[in-house]
Amino acid sequence: MVDALLTPHALRAAIPRADVALETVDQARGVIRDILHGADRRWLVVVGPCSVHDVDAALEYAGHLQALQKEVASSLLLVMRVYVEKPRTRLGWTGLLHDPGLDGSGRVNDGLRISRALFQEINAMGLPVATEFVDPLVADYLQDLVAWGAIGARTVESPLHRQMASGLACPVGFKNSTSGDVTAAINGMISAGATHRVLSVDDEGRAVVRQTPGNPDTHLILRGGTRPNADRHSVHVASASVARERLVPRIMIDCGHGNAGPSGAQAVVLEDIIRRVQVRSEDMTHVLGIMLESHLEEGRQLFVPGVPLRPGQSITDACVGLEDTRRLLRDLARALG
Repeated sequence: MVDALLTPHALRAAIPRADVALETVDQARGVIRDILHGADRRWLVVVGPCSVHDVDAALEYAGHLQALQKEVASSLLLVMRVYVEKPRTRLGWTGLLHDPGLDGSGRVNDGLRISRALFQEINAMGLPVATEFVDPLVADYLQDLVAWGAIGARTVESPLHRQMASGLACPVGFKNSTSGDVTAAINGMISAGATHRVLSVDDEGRAVVRQTPGNPDTHLILRGGTRPNADRHSVHVASASVARERLVPRIMIDCGHGNAGPSGAQAVVLEDIIRRVQVRSEDMTHVLGIMLESHLEEGRQLFVPGVPLRPGQSITDACVGLEDTRRLLRDLARALG
C-alpha cells in the first residue's frame, strides 16, 4: 500500500506561518541561543505533555503555560513540549502526526495538517514550541514553527538524525542513549556542527541532495539510563566530557525517563535541582535548564483503541499535573532569582 504524501510547499501554503508566529519563533530561538552560550542567565524550561494526542487539551494546557510564563519571565523561558511523533522501543502508538485517529489508520497527511495547525496556534499565543524530530523527513514540514528541537535517546546514534540536526535553524538538544552513555550524544553534537550532503526532498517533494550549514547551537540532555544521571557528580562529569570536545559545556536535565525511575517521580528530581540552585551548588553553573513532562492531569492512562479517554491525561509517559507544575516552576524561578 502506497499513499501519496503532500509536499512541504503544499502544507505551508495551506497553513502559512502567521506574522505573530514568526515573531514568537525567531525571538525564542534567539533567547535560547543566548541562554545556551551564557549571554542570558535565565533557564530554558521545555515543559508539556509527553505526547500530544488531544489537540483541545494541548491548547488548554498552552493557555495555562502562557499565563505562567508571564509570572516567571525574569528567571525562566518556558517552551512548550509539543511532541507529535513518538519513537517506540518495540511497538505502540507512534504519535499524532502518524496516527491522528488513534486507530491505526495512519492518516499521515491529516496528521501533518493537524500538527502544523497546532504548532501555529500555540506560537500565535506567544508561546514557543519544542518538539522531537523522529522521522527526518518531517523537519521539512514543521521546522519553521519550532523554537527548539530534540534528538531522542533512541535515535541519538543515527547518522541521518545528526545530519538532519546540522540543517535545522533552531537549537537542538541531544539526549544521552537509553543506557545512560553520553558519548553518542557528544558525537552527535560534533557531527551536527559540521556540514553534510544530505539526501532529502525539496519543497515540491522531489528527491534532492542538500548541503547543510552545520548547527552551532547544540547541547547535551541528561535523561538517565540504567541509573539516574541528574546528580551533582553526573552533571560535572558530563560537562567536562563536553568541554573536552570544545563544545558548549552546558547541560539540560530531563526530570523524567531514567532520572525519574520506575515510579516516575519527576517532582522529586526537580525539587532536588531547586535545592541545589538555592544553595548555589557548583554543578548548577553547568546547567542551562530542565525538561519536565507535564499535562492538565497527573499520571497516565491506559490507551486501548476504541475505549474513551479522560481529557487532559497522557496516554504515553506519566506527567506531572498542572498544579504541581505551577508550584515547581514558581519555586525554580524564585531559587534562580
